[in-house]
Formats: sequence, structure tokens, C-alpha cells
Amino acid sequence: MVTKSEFRKAKAVELKSSIRYSRGAIVSKALLNKRAGTVTLFAFDTGQFLSEHTAPFDALVQILEGAVQIKIAKRVLMASAGEAVIMPAHIPHALKALKRFKMLLTMIRS
Repeated sequence: MVTKSEFRKAKAVELKSSIRYSRGAIVSKALLNKRAGTVTLFAFDTGQFLSEHTAPFDALVQILEGAVQIKIAKRVLMASAGEAVIMPAHIPHALKALKRFKMLLTMIRS
């Protein structure tokens, strides 16, 4: 996974074109990384995944392009461009790219 620095402030950005796919990889770019929470842009190549894990805070996933399979506590759901999913705190979840997809992940620490 490649992580880039935080986006510049006071500048309009088109999210989908702000990150590029990398063959066989997951790319991430931080928009905001603060004590209160993070906002991160991701690009997953086909077949890439995040294995099952938990997080101490709720996380909002907004699909910007493509489609993803999200597993939350043994429940499998599909999400595609224009849709959003809240992954609850302390509940195991995993993501798998059925085809290339881009997402915006927002996590508020509270």
C-alpha cells in the first residue's frame, strides 16, 4: 500500500482523478489526518483486498468508481459507485475489489 501526504487546503479537487490505480496494488492518499479523524482516498486494483479486521471507530466508505464486496460480521454486501456503507466500530469487516474501484474512507475518532 502506498500512502501519500495530506491534500493541500483551500483547493477544489476532483476525487476520482486525484488517485491512480497501480497494477496488483492498493494505493491510498490522505486528504486529512487529524487527531479527530481521517479522510483517505483509496484505489484498489482488481482482486486486491483488505483482510478481515476491526476498527475502534465507525468508518464511512463512499464508492467513487467501480464496485466492491464488503463483508461485515459475516454479512456480505455489494457496493458500487455512488453508494456508501457505514462499517460499525468493533465489528469485523473486510473489503475485496471485484473490479477496480476507488473509495473515500472517513473515520471519526470519538
